[in-house]
Amino acid sequence: MTLAAPRTPIARAPKPASKARSRRAGKPKRRKPDPIKAWAKRLARTRPGLVPFVLDGLAERYGHPRWERRLDPTSELILTILTQNSADVNAEKAFEALRHAYPSDGPVERHQPGPGWGGAGLADGVAPDWALVDAAPLAELVEVIRPGGLPNQKAKGIKAALQSIREARGDYSLEFLGDLTALEARAWLTAINGVGVKTASVVLLFSFGLPLMPVDRHVERVARRVGLLSAKASAEDAHEVFLALLEPDQMHEAHVNLIQHGRAICHARNPAHELCPLRERCRYVDPKAP
Repeated sequence: MTLAAPRTPIARAPKPASKARSRRAGKPKRRKPDPIKAWAKRLARTRPGLVPFVLDGLAERYGHPRWERRLDPTSELILTILTQNSADVNAEKAFEALRHAYPSDGPVERHQPGPGWGGAGLADGVAPDWALVDAAPLAELVEVIRPGGLPNQKAKGIKAALQSIREARGDYSLEFLGDLTALEARAWLTAINGVGVKTASVVLLFSFGLPLMPVDRHVERVARRVGLLSAKASAEDAHEVFLALLEPDQMHEAHVNLIQHGRAICHARNPAHELCPLRERCRYVDPKAP
């Protein structure tokens, strides 16, 4: 009996993808809009002229503060760490104690705190010897800076910062940051464990005049009440919002005058609305203010 040759299977053409699937595959994904830029555009559209209104109103009351370097950047960094969750006057006591306990042979510095500072200002003196501070036993450093408040937390932060700078640079100088762009310098500082955006922005603004906007509790409170910041903006986002709203040469004046306004008039409790130059457009005074 002759066997029949096996049948050759018929090749079947692949099923065409559905039109809907083809369209999805070929259509590029839509990028989510940047919420910071979207907020800046929305504010310009819905409340035109609000930013110059705020800046001009504050300048009329508090003037145009002139930028001056306050301290060398390493001293500014350590002093700023000492101010965290403490009054500026207590941070000054702790920094003076560092000078006394770990004296250096460097040049005498004159602290130029300016009107945004909440303390009396440091006496003229040399910066502490940061190598001695770095090498000091933690328990010893805690006792030295105890007048500044939260000494255990801050001593660890100071030692971590100094160690990071030494390991990255071979010494304790941060002068090189002045040769970077503002965002590059901020990124370098915030890579140090415990140094946040606000602390880095303070150091870079007041040591180099780099166009960054430190947002402390006074700045944030006034900005939220007036409506420069949205209700949903986090404290971290607030720094980016100001970079989108302000010109580089407006950062220093805006920061200093918003702090002064928060201390003098726009208090956390019982703000003095009758004295406020921003009340006509303040959403805290009138939720429907233009």
